[in-house]
Amino acid sequence: MDFYKQSGGGVTCSGGEALAQADFAAVFLRLCKEAGIHTAVDTAGHAPWSAFEAVLPYTDLFLYDIKHMDPARHLALTGADNRLILENLRALSSRGKPVEIRLLVVPGYNDDEENLRLSAEYLKGIHSLTLIRPLPYHALSGSKYASIGGEYHFIAATGHELEAAERVARYFERSGFTVAYPV
Repeated sequence: MDFYKQSGGGVTCSGGEALAQADFAAVFLRLCKEAGIHTAVDTAGHAPWSAFEAVLPYTDLFLYDIKHMDPARHLALTGADNRLILENLRALSSRGKPVEIRLLVVPGYNDDEENLRLSAEYLKGIHSLTLIRPLPYHALSGSKYASIGGEYHFIAATGHELEAAERVARYFERSGFTVAYPV
């Protein structure tokens, strides 16, 4: 508790996907709230609304990933449609829960003008949005796959990821959003 009081920090449930274990997360977050600790849930948003409902009373902030606005591109990139993700985000906003959007910027995949424009249009309707945080893509897990004899099937890094994330940050800032610049 001394650490939390000194730092002003808190606890973030992340993963994988924290909402894949929503019952456990809810109990854990409730205990943190009872102890006076700020709580956050890091989520990709692809979970049933019941998982959000379980943690909602005990969560101060949602760190919410957005990958692509076009459903077909999102499906191609992630293997999942984005409809549920966007519905859940709108539902969180309608309940007034603070949300920080985390945009993983993958050069050549989701940093084009059209996707940024669609993202900005959609996010203007998220009234509990506190911050947009563009994150530069990295392929660091490639070495982990190699170490266990696996094959890395993801996008290769280009060396321009930080520049792309900074460009996306400038776009959202010009669009009137509060932005955290990547470091």
